[in-house]
Amino acid sequence: MNHPSYQGTAKDANLLDKLFALLLYLLPHHLLSQAMYWLTRIEWAPLKDLLIAGAIKLYKIDMQLAVEQDPTRYPSFNAFFTRALRPDARPLDERDDTVLSPVDGAISQIGRIQDGRIFQAKGQSYTLSELLGADEAWCKQFDEGHFATIYLSPRDYHRIHMPLSGILQKMLHIPGRLFSVSPSTTRVVPRLFSRNERLVNLFETDKGPMAVIMVGAIFVASMDTVWAGTVAPTSRRINQWHYGPVNPTASVALDRGEEMGRFNMGSTVVLLFAKDTIEWSDELTADCKVEMGQQIATLKE
Repeated sequence: MNHPSYQGTAKDANLLDKLFALLLYLLPHHLLSQAMYWLTRIEWAPLKDLLIAGAIKLYKIDMQLAVEQDPTRYPSFNAFFTRALRPDARPLDERDDTVLSPVDGAISQIGRIQDGRIFQAKGQSYTLSELLGADEAWCKQFDEGHFATIYLSPRDYHRIHMPLSGILQKMLHIPGRLFSVSPSTTRVVPRLFSRNERLVNLFETDKGPMAVIMVGAIFVASMDTVWAGTVAPTSRRINQWHYGPVNPTASVALDRGEEMGRFNMGSTVVLLFAKDTIEWSDELTADCKVEMGQQIATLKE
């Protein structure tokens, strides 16, 4: 069965949600994120070890899953936050007809793109065109297609992997706000994921187009890709880079399950697939946990 735009477990916004959102509107998002960028890259051992130990305790992080299990060996808090996991910690589903979760996190929403709109929360949605920076050629490819929004909490693994093998066609950096992307905020802030700063990665796969969209948030100081490094242009206009046939000297081909990027601090990934190319797994509903490498969808013939 293929999910409609899922709404079944969305919680109504309450007064606390609205007050928190109001505070976020007033905060200097980019200034705070720049401060976090500086803080998380300090290599002075007493401070960075204190920050790392505090995060491990607060978020109950299992360091046994990490390649480097000694917290004091990380040169900075950001190095710890973007730590690599042991190869056996996240085994990939080996079936050829499966789409993999690109990250550890929780499903925020999942379903179909309907009338050019993507469901965010009860009473909240945004347009595909807004999300993709009004790139109408790519919007047309995802029209009436499928979407999944996956929220990464601070305790999650923060590297992003390929759901399917693909060849990069285009990358867009779209400037914007840096609202929190926590569940409480998504219930209140209109068009949240199409307003926040984001990195849109557009791939061609054997099953058609696929978008892996990295959405920034407050304190997410930058986003990295394996082909371009840190992508955080200061320009307030949309920046785009072409790959694939348009720029064969910059070809980027990544295998299913291969790392494609990482968040420097936590955020959200939005996946897009074309119409009638996949079928979301029945057990996936809003708020359910997923791990990188597990099946989230089946490819259609």
